[in-house]
Amino acid sequence: MANVVVVGAQFGDEGKAKVTDLLAMNADMVVRYQGGANAGHTVVVGNETYKFHLIPSGIVYKGKQCILGPGMVIDPKAFLTEMQALLDRGLDDSNLKMSTAAHVTMPYHLMIDAAEEESRGDKKIGTTKRGIGPTYADKCARTGIRVEDLLNPAVLQEKLEWMVPRKNVLFERMYNLPQLDVKQILEEYLEYGKKIKKYVCDTSALIFEAVGDRKNILFEGAQGTLLDLDHGTYPYVTSSSPSAGGACVGAGIGPTIVDRVIGVSKAYMTRVGEGYFPTELFGEEGDRIREIGAEVGVTTGRPRRCGWFDAVLGRYAVRINGLDCLAITKMDVLDSFDEIQVCVEYRNKETGKVYKDLPSIGAMFAQMEPVYKTLKGWKQSTVECRKFSDLPDAAQKYLEFIEQELDAPIAIVSVGPKRDNTIIIEDPIHGPKRVLSKAVPA
Repeated sequence: MANVVVVGAQFGDEGKAKVTDLLAMNADMVVRYQGGANAGHTVVVGNETYKFHLIPSGIVYKGKQCILGPGMVIDPKAFLTEMQALLDRGLDDSNLKMSTAAHVTMPYHLMIDAAEEESRGDKKIGTTKRGIGPTYADKCARTGIRVEDLLNPAVLQEKLEWMVPRKNVLFERMYNLPQLDVKQILEEYLEYGKKIKKYVCDTSALIFEAVGDRKNILFEGAQGTLLDLDHGTYPYVTSSSPSAGGACVGAGIGPTIVDRVIGVSKAYMTRVGEGYFPTELFGEEGDRIREIGAEVGVTTGRPRRCGWFDAVLGRYAVRINGLDCLAITKMDVLDSFDEIQVCVEYRNKETGKVYKDLPSIGAMFAQMEPVYKTLKGWKQSTVECRKFSDLPDAAQKYLEFIEQELDAPIAIVSVGPKRDNTIIIEDPIHGPKRVLSKAVPA
C-alpha cells in the first residue's frame, strides 16, 4: 500500500468511512487525526451496519492498529460508550490506542457549546453541541486538559481547581446556568482515566515506528475541506483542520511521510447545519435526493441540506488538499433523474462577474450564485455495476465531466452502501500522481 490520507472534499458526510473501510483492508494502521464526537462515520459490512463517532472505522478489521491521534478532542464518556457497544458486537479493542496529548472534552465544554449556540439566535453556526469548539478553544488558550492528565490525580485536580471557578463565573453571569463542582468532576474523570488507561500511549512514536517498519498507514479525517477552520466557509466551520495538511499536525508526523491524498465527494452535495451552500435545492428535487440518499446526520439526526455537485468547490478542494485522485460516492442516488446539473462557475449577484475558481471563502462567498451545466440522466440502476464499462453511457459521461472540471482523476465510484457496491477505475494507491494544473484562478 503506502501512507495515504483520506479527506472529505465537500462539507463532510461524503462517505469517507466506506472509502476508508475499502482501503483499510490493505493497511496495517488506521489513524484518526482530528475532530471529536461531532463526527459520524457509517460502515456497512455484510448485513451489519456500524456507526462510528470517535473510534477509527478500521477497527472492524482484526489485527489493524487503530489510533486516536493527538489532534483529536475526546469525550471519555462518549468514547467508553461507543467502545462498549462495539465490544458487545464482537469487535476487538486490543489494537486500539489513544494519544496522551489528545485534549479532553469536559462537562463545561458541553454546557458552553449549547449555551453559545442558543445565544446566537438566528445567527447559529449549526454546531452539534458536542463541546468540540470550546474544547479546541481551551486547547488554543493553553488551559485545556489532556488525556494524560486523567491518569494523574494531582495534575487533574490542580487544573480543575483553576479552571472550574472561571467557568462558573461565565455560567452565572452570562448564561444563568448551574454551578459545577470541582470534586464531582474530579472523581468522575479520574474514573474515566482508570478505564481508558490501557489505551493511552505516545501514538506519534507508535506511528513513527510503523513508518520505520514500512507499514501501510491510512490517515482518516472527519468532516470535510469546506469545514476546515482555516480554509472552510468561516465561521460556519469546525474547530480543527480536516484538510490533508491537518493529518500531519493531528497525527504527529512530517509531511514527507505522506505518499498520497485521496479526496471523497458525493455525486451531488450535502451540508448539515448552517452556512453558505450555493447549489442547495429547496424544492422537490432536493427533497427527492434527501429521501433516496437517506440524508440524515449520523451524529445529530438532522436532515441534510441537498444540492447539485459544485465543481467550483471541487476545484478548491483539489487545490487545498493536493488531491491525487477522487472517490465519488452515492452515484446510485442519481439513477432516476432525467437531468442532472453541475455548477461549473459562480456569478456575483451584485456585479455580474463570473468566477471559474473560488474568489473568496469569506463574505464574498455569500454573494455567489451557481452557473449550471445540464447533463443527461441515465435513468437506470447502477447498483449492480462493478466496472466503469458497466455504467450507462450517460453515467460515464457524468463522471468524465467531473474529472475534466476538477482536473483530477476519479479512482473509485460507490454505487451503494455495501463494500461490494464499488467500482475501482484505477488503483487509488499506486495509480499515477496527479500533475498540478498551472491554471491561474480568475
